[in-house]
Amino acid sequence: MLHSQAFYALLGICEGMKNAACPVTDLDTPVIEIRNLHKSFGELEVLKGVDIAARKGDVVSLIGSSGSGKSTLLRCANLLENSQQGEILFEGEPVIWKGTGLHRHPADRKQVTRIRTNLSMVFQQFNLWSHMTVLQNVMEAPLTVLKRDRAEVEEAARGYLAKVGIGDKCDAWPAQLSGGQQQRAAIARALCMEPRALLFDEPTSALDPELEQEVVRVIRALAEEGRTMIIVTHDMRMAGDVSDHVIFLHQGRIEEEGAPADILNRPQTERLRQFLSATVPA
Repeated sequence: MLHSQAFYALLGICEGMKNAACPVTDLDTPVIEIRNLHKSFGELEVLKGVDIAARKGDVVSLIGSSGSGKSTLLRCANLLENSQQGEILFEGEPVIWKGTGLHRHPADRKQVTRIRTNLSMVFQQFNLWSHMTVLQNVMEAPLTVLKRDRAEVEEAARGYLAKVGIGDKCDAWPAQLSGGQQQRAAIARALCMEPRALLFDEPTSALDPELEQEVVRVIRALAEEGRTMIIVTHDMRMAGDVSDHVIFLHQGRIEEEGAPADILNRPQTERLRQFLSATVPA
């Protein structure tokens, strides 16, 4: 069992956070924007000047081979990793930094908490608490982090579990669920925080093909609702179906980006052609 602080860190939020006001922005202001981002682990530079933006209702998919920097980029966006250079803006508000290079880190803890609370992450591993029922898992963060009313949270949690197709599993334990059901419970948990955007880090890669499609259907439905999402995925079909914009990362840089039909069907660079030939069935 994870300690509570470690658990909330995995969700990308902080224990004890009360529902804070967020900036009011127009539709042209990205919910999340990254400019010239650089990230290193020691002497290994993983991100080498990356720019991305997701406006309200945008679905942006990040594709690329292992080690290209996709998951690191997502964790930097949610401030789970500190970047060494570049800007991160949430609804037009820039993250305040102190220090430089490998010693750079956010200066305002309240700002970090507010951003993390509004950018809910769904991980490859489901991270459900084994000693809580599915309903309790979904309710825990809004109750403990946002201090919301229990009756309202329970009603919302049951609604989100129904939305992802497991409304009949409220009283089940995580161990009683399939992998696809556990990932759908994790998505319901993220939705119950009422975030401004959802960040998915390889949400289907730990699942077999049949269970994978359960989760893909949920993500597709969320895209159709107009949810703002950034998705790191190996599933080219899903990227093509749900995305407004696809970004191909290679060795820490954006090699190509554009509309799904262009990126997936008409690649311009040899590296993207090689990647797609290895990942898309003939």
